Amino acid sequence: MSQTPKQFAERSVPTSADVARLAGVSRATVSYVLNNTASVRISEPTRRRVREAAEELGYVPHAAARSLRAGHTRMVLLPATSVPHGPQFHRFFHELQWALRRLDYTVVQYGSVGLDGDDAARAWAELRPVAVVSLGEVGLTPHGVDILKRSGAKAVISLAPRRVEGAHCLVMDQREVGGCAVTHLVQRGRRAIGVVMPREPGLEHFAQPRYEGAVRAAADTGARVEPLPLAYDEESAAALAARWHGLGLDAVYAFNDDYAMLLMRALQDERIDIPGQTAVIGADDLLLGRLLRPRLSTVHIDMVTGRLLAELVDQAVRTPDDRPRDHELMGARAVHREST
Repeated sequence: MSQTPKQFAERSVPTSADVARLAGVSRATVSYVLNNTASVRISEPTRRRVREAAEELGYVPHAAARSLRAGHTRMVLLPATSVPHGPQFHRFFHELQWALRRLDYTVVQYGSVGLDGDDAARAWAELRPVAVVSLGEVGLTPHGVDILKRSGAKAVISLAPRRVEGAHCLVMDQREVGGCAVTHLVQRGRRAIGVVMPREPGLEHFAQPRYEGAVRAAADTGARVEPLPLAYDEESAAALAARWHGLGLDAVYAFNDDYAMLLMRALQDERIDIPGQTAVIGADDLLLGRLLRPRLSTVHIDMVTGRLLAELVDQAVRTPDDRPRDHELMGARAVHREST
């Protein structure tokens, strides 16, 4: 017979005392077993008896109470990002989460849309995470890092183009991506290079430093670099391709493979030969780019693995007094194919 809402409400919430009575042990033993306390020796039969009792009663430790005793949780907070990312970043992100779980951390994604700087740090601090891994969309400040650490965070790790005092910084130097693409084009004899600047919100954090890297790579080579604003839709690409002859460009670095494929199709519709009249290079090294004709040249981005970042988080949590360090998160190399 199904239970009524009233019957559900009348069911008592099991406590650690209930588990202790059923298992025939003390509440302290229950706590040691369910919190995996390594400093206390408990026999395996006792551990098994406690776990079976907890499972039978449906008992789950109270995370908030546990965090009050410890001063922090085992929670690693990952602020969610609204910036669109490619498959490589998503693989990295999922690997990071799996690796943190294997290290016995609870991974929580926090929706930070509308929050920035110290406001975001205060919102994150309310959850009392043991560590925060900021993906760079929120502008962390030294004061924000201090807010988090005062709330009990033992490690604050920032994945951003710039360093933040007090945080371990995994620097993603996007300038290297743009520089690598333009260096490749210059080496192929191109001297008038367009650089796509996406109009999508959030991508400016990546596009601007990539453009700066492109300009730096072209310096002293005799090549000129021209920014090309482009929305990610066919109409915008067609409009840019329609005025391509007037721009006098013989190459384009299209920000990433998605934009490169979009623009390359529009250029071909205008009967612009690739690579004869215009060379095209993207970034991210997507499989789909290899299936195009001509095959798309690209910049392959080498990122550290999510597992290594998880180990860095764990090390930072276990040694919170260590001086924050900077780490290079990625490298870049051009992959030459038919489009250049």
